[in-house]
Amino acid sequence: MKTKQLKYKKLFFSAAVLALLTTTSCIKDLEREPITDVTSASVFKDFANYPTALAKLYGGLAMGGQVSGDGGTYPDSDISGINGGFSQYTRLMYTLNVITTDEAVIGWNDGNLHTMHKMTWDSSNEFVAAMYYRLYTEIAFCNEFLRNVTDEKLAANGITGDNLTEAKFMRAEAKFLRAQSYLHLLDMFGNVPFVTEDYLPGSASGPQRIERKELFKYVEAELLDCANNLKNPKSNQYGRADKAAAWAVLARLYLNAKVYSGTERNNDVITYTNKVIEAGYALKSDYASLFLADNNVGNSEAIFTVNFDGVNTQTNGGTTYMVCAAVGGKMPAADFGINGGWGGIRTTKAFVGLFPSNGSDKRGRFYTNDQNLEINDLGSFNDGYAFIKYKNVKSDGTAGSSKSWVEADIPLYRLADIYLMYAEATLRGGNGDMSKAISYVNKLRERAYGNTSGNVSSINLDFILDERARELSWEMTRRSDLIRFGKFTTGAYLWPWKGNVKEGRAVEDYRNLFPIPVKDIIANPNLVQNPGY
Repeated sequence: MKTKQLKYKKLFFSAAVLALLTTTSCIKDLEREPITDVTSASVFKDFANYPTALAKLYGGLAMGGQVSGDGGTYPDSDISGINGGFSQYTRLMYTLNVITTDEAVIGWNDGNLHTMHKMTWDSSNEFVAAMYYRLYTEIAFCNEFLRNVTDEKLAANGITGDNLTEAKFMRAEAKFLRAQSYLHLLDMFGNVPFVTEDYLPGSASGPQRIERKELFKYVEAELLDCANNLKNPKSNQYGRADKAAAWAVLARLYLNAKVYSGTERNNDVITYTNKVIEAGYALKSDYASLFLADNNVGNSEAIFTVNFDGVNTQTNGGTTYMVCAAVGGKMPAADFGINGGWGGIRTTKAFVGLFPSNGSDKRGRFYTNDQNLEINDLGSFNDGYAFIKYKNVKSDGTAGSSKSWVEADIPLYRLADIYLMYAEATLRGGNGDMSKAISYVNKLRERAYGNTSGNVSSINLDFILDERARELSWEMTRRSDLIRFGKFTTGAYLWPWKGNVKEGRAVEDYRNLFPIPVKDIIANPNLVQNPGY
């Protein structure tokens, strides 16, 4: 059992309150029915309820529904029309940001899942829609929390002293989580409905549309506010946001600023990566240990994580998906601390080719026994090398507490990413120090190789793109990285089955954004579909 970290055990009390809110324009897809008679007014009168209510916001990143195992469909799952496991936050992030790239293919034909790697999705795709509604569900939870922790309501509810101080920190955390979800909308959907705590559910006009450039400004302003009001780095409970988390997200926002707003912000990337680096984070000595069942223990590299423990977070998403879906064929499930694999996700020969063939880079952990490098059949688990990322095994070799539910945490931001962002922004003209940038890259490569044999004396942008894939594989950054480098849709970089062609082909540039779900377009006249859909 993990200790000293955020737990999600007490989610369901507050869910009845927070789930009353529907924020997107397609009301029927986000309808909620309260499961108790508890109201927001009664919950927030007692500060003892605040940690529970906040846990629901964090739980929205970890769980797909209101019951163990996610349940089947709504109302047991949060999103109607799709299973709770399929619609869990990080699993959907993986589907849209990894399976669509060279880093992964999936063998399942559930619904329109097969269209994701083929890059043939459309506006009726249920996985694209689930991501969209998952993000707005998280925003809804945050908005409801924020409505109830204004200065005026805290005073009216008699929240004073240390409780008042803590409530204000919680308010900043809710704003951080909302800004993070809006960043994901900004990245994946562009021009979207905009709702804050000031928008009341059921308003006749429906949510207004915000342009991508304006949403960039909003996310930036919210994160800057969070950076001032969150707890200091490493002073919050493990798994909860602090100032360093806000700095890390600001760095990522600024790294992609040209895509989002049309203007480079590389000096700002340097500013905020420096803040994180100077906060005292350090690389773990062993790369593989970052993704084990006890990766919460002594993890000085993690900046912000989504937590799983096999007891309170029994979901078919999260790291249960990351482990079980990646095990199949002749892979011994016991080596991964699970009862059995699902035989789903593998990787492409383009990704395999990013690593030296002699195995000297330990980040390139491929299972090749009875696996084919060539992918002739996307539906066959044996076509494509299996890739080893997470395990439900602890550092001492023992399995996690449950072989059915994986308890490794998912790091959304870690120091290695910060180092690589610093290096890239320096190469793109930011005011960083090139020798320092190279030293940061070499720290990662020394860990990967176990010695200095992989060290480099110079770097360029193409090298950084490849190094990001090697270091951050399956960590849900690949799609935005390829877009930033002009290689996601174009013919400048191909991988197997890109564009539904075995050898890969360029696809339409409009696929740099996903479509607004067709149901929302129909329901809300304020919205405009993204071009091409």
